[in-house]
Amino acid sequence: MGLTGLFLISFLIIHVGVNSCIFLNDGGETFNAVAHFMSHNWILRFLEIGLFAALILHIVQGLVVWKQNSAARPVKYAVNAPGANSKWYSRSMGLLGTLLLFFLIIHVSKFFLDTKIALYADGGAHDASHNLYAEMKAEFQKWWVVVIYIIGVISLFWHLIHGFQSAFQTLGINHKRYTPLIKIIGIGYTVIVCLLFALMPVAFYAGWIN
Repeated sequence: MGLTGLFLISFLIIHVGVNSCIFLNDGGETFNAVAHFMSHNWILRFLEIGLFAALILHIVQGLVVWKQNSAARPVKYAVNAPGANSKWYSRSMGLLGTLLLFFLIIHVSKFFLDTKIALYADGGAHDASHNLYAEMKAEFQKWWVVVIYIIGVISLFWHLIHGFQSAFQTLGINHKRYTPLIKIIGIGYTVIVCLLFALMPVAFYAGWIN
């Protein structure tokens, strides 16, 4: 889970970087140009396959770990004070991951699939006129879509707060000299990435960008 988690963490940097192009407020010109490049570059298209493979593997690994943990302690403790030993989000990774999965299904169905259909329709002839920026702007005029995205980002925030440092620990990188630094970097990374993701639907809905 550590390796697949770090791979997905790396992908989020690219994803949030591309999405942040909307904040240039140039009518989506830069964003659409970058999105067009990302969808036509054969290297990135190949990595896209690896991304979905890593995502599916991460989900399967999470289910396996949850099952192993449940099997390891079939009888509950007579006295249980989990808050004394761990944070609530570290004990709720399964729930947070499930919320993220539902969010990803909605996200993929609304944006990713339409982009791919436009790319392949009539040999890609429609792709040149496919305006992903306009599509995003239209979707984020719906308050319930904005709410779903905010809930997804909140789930991502708590998932990353624990998962970032945990991924390094799983790989054996756990030392009193390095672990505090990894935690600080993880918190900074999580705050920046999630803040940018949350601002995207809010900015469209509030009319901060055209």
